[in-house]
Amino acid sequence: MARRSKIALLLVLGLGALAGCSKFERAQRPAWRTRAEDVCFAERRVALSPYVQPAAHEIDGPSICGLTRPLKVTGLQGGAVLFNATQTLDCSMVAELDAWLSDVVQPAAQARFGQPVAQVDSMGSYNCRGMNNQIGARLSEHSFGNALDIGGFRLADGRRITLVQDWTRGDPQTQAFLRDVHNGACGHFATVLSPGSNPFHYNHIHVDLAMHGMTSTGPRRICKPAPQLTEPPSHKDNLPEAPEIDDDLDIAQAGAPRGATSYAMHSGPEMALAAASLGATDIARRNVAAAPPEPPRRPNALGPIALHAPGTIETAPPPPPRRRRIREDGSMEPEGAPADFDLPTSRIVRR
Repeated sequence: MARRSKIALLLVLGLGALAGCSKFERAQRPAWRTRAEDVCFAERRVALSPYVQPAAHEIDGPSICGLTRPLKVTGLQGGAVLFNATQTLDCSMVAELDAWLSDVVQPAAQARFGQPVAQVDSMGSYNCRGMNNQIGARLSEHSFGNALDIGGFRLADGRRITLVQDWTRGDPQTQAFLRDVHNGACGHFATVLSPGSNPFHYNHIHVDLAMHGMTSTGPRRICKPAPQLTEPPSHKDNLPEAPEIDDDLDIAQAGAPRGATSYAMHSGPEMALAAASLGATDIARRNVAAAPPEPPRRPNALGPIALHAPGTIETAPPPPPRRRRIREDGSMEPEGAPADFDLPTSRIVRR
C-alpha cells in the first residue's frame, strides 16, 4: 500500500513539473514575408483592378500558413490574360507573374504562333501543405501564396497547350515555346520546376519566390531542368531568309589615295582647303605632269586638239572639203585618203 502511494506521489510531482516548465507558444511566420508584402504595396508594383482585388481579410493559419495582405486574381496584363480560376497570391508573386508574361510569354507566343496567350491554366496557388503534397515535409511556398503551378496556356484562337502533352510530344514549335517560357521564368523567379525536374512536376511548371539564400552573384536560384537552347521560330510565309547586303562604300569619305598628287576627288574640309591653297593653275600643272603619256592617235575629223590656258580648249579648223571625182567606170571616188582604208605594210601577213 505504501509502495502504491509513493508511485502515485511521484507521478503527481512529475506531471506538475512538466506543467510548470512547458510553454506552448504558437509558431510565428517568418517576418521577411510580411515585409515583402508591405514593400510591394508601398512601391505600387501591383495596380488594383477588376482582375486584381484585395481579399476580404488576412489569411492566418493553420500553423504559420497564410498571407497578411492576400490578393484575389482572375487575370493579368490588365485583363488581357485570364486565369482559368481565381488565384490567391501575394503582392510580389502577382507583380513577377505580370512581368514574366510581358517579357517572356507573350513575345514567345507571338514568335512561335503569331498570336498572344489569352489564358493561363493554373493547377494551384495558395494551399497550406507540405512540399510536393508530402505529409511531414517542409511547408511549400504555396502555404504563403508565394507560388503558382501552371498546367498550360490557351492562345487567342482557342488552341490549348498543356505541359503533360506538349512538353515532349508537341510539335517542334510548341515544344520550343514551352522551353522558352521555362527558360525565361528562371530569370524572374527563385524556383522553377518543370517536367523532367522530378516525378512530382511531370505535368506543370512550378514557380515561386522562395528565399534560398545569397551567393556572390545574388540570390540563389533553383531552375530544373537546366535551360536548353531552342530552335528559331518558323516562318509563316515560307520565304527564304534575306541575304546579308554589304553597305555601299561611300568613296567621298574614303580619303585621298596614299601618294596621290591629284585633288580631283577629296574628302573633308582639310583636302578642300589644301586644294584652294594650291590654286587652280598649280593643280592643273600637277595633274598634267602626273598623267601618263597617251599613245599617238590619228587626227579626227575635227582636227587636232590644241591645249591653251587652263580651263579652255580650242580646236583647229577642219580642212576644206575635198572634191570627189567620178572614176572611169562611172563610180564615185570614195571619201578619205587611201591610207585610211589600207592596212600598214607591217600588219600584212604573208603565207
